[in-house]
Amino acid sequence: MSSAKSIVDRVRSLETEKSSLSVEVENLKKMADAKADGLANEIVTLREEINTLKILMGQEKQVPPPSEKDIAQKNLASLKELVDKTVEKSNKLGNQVFVDPPFSRYFDPWLADMHQIASDFECNCPVKMDEQFVKDSSQVFLDVEAVLAQKKVEESTIGTVAKTLADTQHLLVETDREYAEKARELALKRDSEIERLTNRVQQMEREVQNQKANKRNILKKKPDDKPSQAMQNLKSAEEALEFAQKDFAAEQDKLHESYEKNKREVTAQAESLRTDLERLETDTSTEARQEASKAYNDVLIALEQRASLAA
Repeated sequence: MSSAKSIVDRVRSLETEKSSLSVEVENLKKMADAKADGLANEIVTLREEINTLKILMGQEKQVPPPSEKDIAQKNLASLKELVDKTVEKSNKLGNQVFVDPPFSRYFDPWLADMHQIASDFECNCPVKMDEQFVKDSSQVFLDVEAVLAQKKVEESTIGTVAKTLADTQHLLVETDREYAEKARELALKRDSEIERLTNRVQQMEREVQNQKANKRNILKKKPDDKPSQAMQNLKSAEEALEFAQKDFAAEQDKLHESYEKNKREVTAQAESLRTDLERLETDTSTEARQEASKAYNDVLIALEQRASLAA
């Protein structure tokens, strides 16, 4: 009885194992089918890629390599585009405005930017840069650097010019003060001397009048035709007064002429210094920088024209 039961249990176990194996086999079959389908699709894709590559390789074989003329034309087109862009940058830099003094502080950065523009062009130039281009472009930079260096020196004198102008303006004030003082002293001296001589003339006139009165009282005395001493003294006094008036007038004219001459010279010097100071306080490098920009642009265009003729 026990033996029969064991056999039944064994049979049931085998049937269960069989069912499990059947399920596993079915899953493996499905996985195999899916993998086979994936490999088939991959094979189709690879075949399509191979066909595409064959077509492309066939087309490449049919396209001839570019000729030297084609390469030259392409380079010319690239050169024209590069020249146009560089000219635009150069013009923009050439028209840059410096507003606040000292303007020399902007010179070095401006030159650095200009050199950078030239360097960018030379690094990207699609044609050979000939000796003429190297020579002309170098000369442009040498010229503008020399001009800006000179303007640096001129601008460094602003402080000296300003001080000299202040001293000159003070000298104008001193010239006016000195003239006024000398004119006042001369007027006082003239008035004192004229008053003294006028009193002397008046005294002589009184003496002459007294002498004339005394002579009229002496009826029997023969008139003396010779001029009296009093008349001579009066005449001398009048001449001295007239001479003094003329002498003071001449001295005053001389003083005034000297003053006017000195004032004209000092005023002219002040105006010249003021003009120099205004010039130094204005950016005078604009024209030189614009000319440098234009000159460099001309060098670029000349290179483009030579390259076009050589193509």
